[in-house]
Amino acid sequence: MSSSQTQRSQRQNQCLVLEKDRHIARVTINNPPANTWTEASLIELEQLLDELERDGSMSAVVITGEGDKFFSAGADLKTFAGGDKGVASTMARRFGLAFERLANFPGVTIAAVNGYAMGGGLECALACDIRIVERQATLALPEAKVGLLPCAGGTQHLPWLVGEGWAKRMILCGEQVDGETAGRIGLAEEVVEKGQSLERALAIAESVANQSPSAVARCKALIMSSRHRGMSDGLRMERELFVELFDDPNQKEGVSAFLEKRAPQWVTSGEGKGRKTS
Repeated sequence: MSSSQTQRSQRQNQCLVLEKDRHIARVTINNPPANTWTEASLIELEQLLDELERDGSMSAVVITGEGDKFFSAGADLKTFAGGDKGVASTMARRFGLAFERLANFPGVTIAAVNGYAMGGGLECALACDIRIVERQATLALPEAKVGLLPCAGGTQHLPWLVGEGWAKRMILCGEQVDGETAGRIGLAEEVVEKGQSLERALAIAESVANQSPSAVARCKALIMSSRHRGMSDGLRMERELFVELFDDPNQKEGVSAFLEKRAPQWVTSGEGKGRKTS
């Protein structure tokens, strides 16, 4: 992201850094030393995503960790040291709300996993649409080792991506995987060398702008719904949303641009004018 085009803002609680470059929002988890999630930063993630959706001009969100060692180590275990059920209930709810909001963001979300992604850190990456993982990274859901369980979608998202067997190895047996293994089992869409995850994630995010934002949002909803809808219901919904797009100006613009051999000028909900793709 070039400094002339980038808007950088430190979030109020100092745990999330937001940078905007045209149609890409970059969120950096910045809570050293392990980029852990707190109740405040989880609330802030929700608010940030709400703001980006209202803005409407961000077609993709890239999430990464500050530094070169941790993507995120999840929650700080000191939070649960007192055995307080009230604290446990609050944190479970906050993790769930934040990462469900991330999963349901209408644009494309990409995790640039640049180091350890443990517990809630991995669950954050699991809530994203695409995971770019560095080869040396370590990914795990180790909650059962300390008498807990993944409460932010880990038991639900992981089996869908890697299958029941690998999900059981990681959750029930506490097995950690490196980037190479993550790619092999389907946990990572792409494996890159150390220090290259963010660059690659931003490149993929850049390509999203070539797509109609209206079509992307509906396609994502259809893909996500396939996890709990039957095939016949999903096919019906697919046809309905296809026809619905003909009420959207981007449908006419996309076809016209193709036939006229020019770049489309997409209209987003947060803009009064079209967005030209490269």
